Amino acid sequence: MVDSFAETDDHEVAAAAVRAGADVVRRMYGRRLDRIDKGAGDFATTADVAAEQAILDVIRAARPEDAVLGEEGGQRGAADSVRQWLVDPLCGTLNYAVGTMLVAVNVALRGGAAAVADPFGGEVFLTDGKTARVRQDGTDAPLVPTAGTRLVDVNLDPPFPGAPGFRGTDLLAHPEFVERFRPRVVSTTLALAWVAAGRRAAYVTDGGDLFGSVHFAAGIALCRAAGCVVTGIDGVPVERGGRGIVAAADADTHELLMSMIDGRGV
Repeated sequence: MVDSFAETDDHEVAAAAVRAGADVVRRMYGRRLDRIDKGAGDFATTADVAAEQAILDVIRAARPEDAVLGEEGGQRGAADSVRQWLVDPLCGTLNYAVGTMLVAVNVALRGGAAAVADPFGGEVFLTDGKTARVRQDGTDAPLVPTAGTRLVDVNLDPPFPGAPGFRGTDLLAHPEFVERFRPRVVSTTLALAWVAAGRRAAYVTDGGDLFGSVHFAAGIALCRAAGCVVTGIDGVPVERGGRGIVAAADADTHELLMSMIDGRGV
């Protein structure tokens, strides 16, 4: 019952919300879904809308006075509210629509708690803004980032606002990158949760100011709480207007990637 979350901490509200969204995503998987055109090749499905509604039901029951910015429903409540939840009910819609289970459900309280659910892996990554952990089958374990895997996810989805100064494909072709890392391409913000969990050495995406993005806020919060180094591709802290994201398991990995991105070499 969503009412049972009314007295819980914000991170548990976030966890409950992503679980509710993930339940919808799993239940509707494999169905023939109507698409809602957003233009420029982007679209939502009826699963996105239904999952967002399930998330909203949890947040409204637990925090009725808070504002919400949802990817599908837009702003609810005052946009300048001190407390605003950022909701991406189905990150990886294209994957989902074609029957690929690589998707995420993201919920973040701006500047605070956050959670990311892997609907098909059964994991919920969550943070209270200070510590970060992963929950599966009712058991929590701390998130411990490490660069040991040498795997780096690079977002190659358009648009490419950094071009010609930065292109993800250029990074992948950089001789030093090939020597030090192995590339992966993931079109969902699960990649950020994997950096926090030590399953990826880093994640890189172009873009504008993504700190307050419904797509990335939860993943950024997880990485920060786990101890990762997170800046824009320009090296500016994301909360200060950094452009895009470079999230690395440690400072050495971050510095190495930045040297390739800005052309300084190593």
